[in-house]
Amino acid sequence: MNDDPVLIGLDCSTHGAKAIAWTKAGLAVAQASAPFALSNPKPGWWEQEAGDWISAAVEALSQVARDVGSRVVGIGITHQRETFVGVDRHLTPVRPAIVWMDERARDDVIALREAVGEERFHETTGKPLSVTPSVTKIRWLRRTEPDAFRRVHRWLDVQGFLLAHLAGKDVTSVGSAGPMGLVDLRSGDWSEMVLDAVGVAREQLPGLVPSGSIVGGLSEPMATRTGLRSGTPVVATAGDGQVAALGAGVVDLTRAYLNLGTAIVAGTVAGEFQVDRAFRTMAGAYPGTFLLESDLKGGTFTLDWLRERVLGGVASLEVLESEAGAIPVGSEGLLLLPYLATVMDPYWDDDASGVLLGLRGHHGPAHLYRSVLEGIALEERLHMSCIERAANCHLGEFRVLGGGANSDLWCQVLADVLDRPMVRTRSPEATSLGAAMLAAVATGVSASVSDAVTSMCGTDRTFQPGPNRDRYRTLYEQVYVDLYPTLRTALGRLARWTREDGTTARR
Repeated sequence: MNDDPVLIGLDCSTHGAKAIAWTKAGLAVAQASAPFALSNPKPGWWEQEAGDWISAAVEALSQVARDVGSRVVGIGITHQRETFVGVDRHLTPVRPAIVWMDERARDDVIALREAVGEERFHETTGKPLSVTPSVTKIRWLRRTEPDAFRRVHRWLDVQGFLLAHLAGKDVTSVGSAGPMGLVDLRSGDWSEMVLDAVGVAREQLPGLVPSGSIVGGLSEPMATRTGLRSGTPVVATAGDGQVAALGAGVVDLTRAYLNLGTAIVAGTVAGEFQVDRAFRTMAGAYPGTFLLESDLKGGTFTLDWLRERVLGGVASLEVLESEAGAIPVGSEGLLLLPYLATVMDPYWDDDASGVLLGLRGHHGPAHLYRSVLEGIALEERLHMSCIERAANCHLGEFRVLGGGANSDLWCQVLADVLDRPMVRTRSPEATSLGAAMLAAVATGVSASVSDAVTSMCGTDRTFQPGPNRDRYRTLYEQVYVDLYPTLRTALGRLARWTREDGTTARR
């Protein structure tokens, strides 16, 4: 019987928890997942029950434990970023958690710009102000739900909530807390300036530990519930974006990763802190590194929108992909501006929205599907070219991962549009793998991060740019790159008119 050690990467993402057991050679030997609900109580509002994160994590861990429980020597936790919950002294949420894609705090972005200053906030936290960081929604709670705000004993990111329940520890990592917009990334500590601006006391926040730290052992009650050994080391890694980069083998400025998930998160890794509006800066997956990251919030979320909201849930994505593969470059004149969930880099405009340009009577579902793949690819070309200019680097190849990486058509479109090789990771679950790699280093299974990258990362198929790259370059240069700047004024007026008309979330 195989008794080699395995590391679990536990990923608590937007739609569920997934636990995967990895060997020290980076092979998945057991995995399980458990979903949880994402509620949309008002247009632009997205919430979850934080207790569901624990239930789903326990269910996923217990299923994996049935296969390899005796071999597990460490658990690395990663998670959806910016999502947060306020809890009382008993760790009971005072209200539902607010999810990263929530857009309710538009007025609070404006107020924080006035209170802190856009440039000062950016230089401190690494992120331009927008509705995405938790800080804006914490201010919204203080302003609109003062009773709930007063009852909060701890403000916790998803990892902090999981660590409190799994290991009984009142901590989170710098890499997990940083996306909240409350951390000074230069010092790796909570920013007193930002805390003062939103009325949060340092005593209401968990302790900060370096990413990749063992914070304690799995508690007895959780060991009983999961079937894992009590005291199994629990490692605080970082947010899903940072550990995905590590799991893809991206550790410097020579290559980038592209995570085709609910959001399209991409970026590269620098050895020093730098800021630019071309990206948002995150603490890296391990100390001494920083992630220069782009984030398009409408990734596979946009494909779900197409299938469920537009096509009534009856269309098969596999059929759409097959049909879209026969449609010429440019979807026969149909172009998507993929801002269904506003836009972050490089424009940072919370009033932006999606646009279908060139819609005509001959366009059908497969044209729409291809236009989504192409629109996102064109947007990624914009993001990556901006990062290369700002960081003075050349990204020689892209490591592609996430659920969307299973699409050969999408990977080829990306290779053609970005005119770079797209190297699919051996497993699309590079996020879980990255968390397991940090657990391997923390527990001594791997000697170092470099050792973990060498022994655990792997690649699959490479998609080289093909003859379509010239057509896509023309489409990008002549149409796409100027599309949003041309429409920005109109989209802003439409957003303001819609809010005043009351057809979206009231603030």
